[in-house]
Amino acid sequence: MTKEESRPLVLIVDDSPHVTGPLRILFEETGRRVVVADSIGSAVRACEAERPDLMLLDVSLADGDGLSVLEILHGRPALPAVTVALTGHDDELTVQRCLAAGCRDVLLKPVPVRDLLRHAAEWLPERIASA
Repeated sequence: MTKEESRPLVLIVDDSPHVTGPLRILFEETGRRVVVADSIGSAVRACEAERPDLMLLDVSLADGDGLSVLEILHGRPALPAVTVALTGHDDELTVQRCLAAGCRDVLLKPVPVRDLLRHAAEWLPERIASA
């Protein structure tokens, strides 16, 4: 494994460049590799090709329910080690849907940078510590 490959890979799934751009910069500046997908199909393909350590998944994508990415990948090796939902909806039903679909956590957008980095260290402690 090369030094580049040993860095944690984060897949950001969101159809808004206003979200993906800053997140990409944040994770790259903190030593992670980043792949961005803007649809359900591109997220599934990215998971199958890249096997991300962490997927930040927007619940509401332009082409449908972002949680369907988890349904499609359920039981496959391409399923990310950790999936975290990003949503603009703070209702209990949305949180429960995300957790039931397999998300480890649910974050309300916009997520403060400090909170996101703290959570990322919790989600990927062994990879982050060595990166």
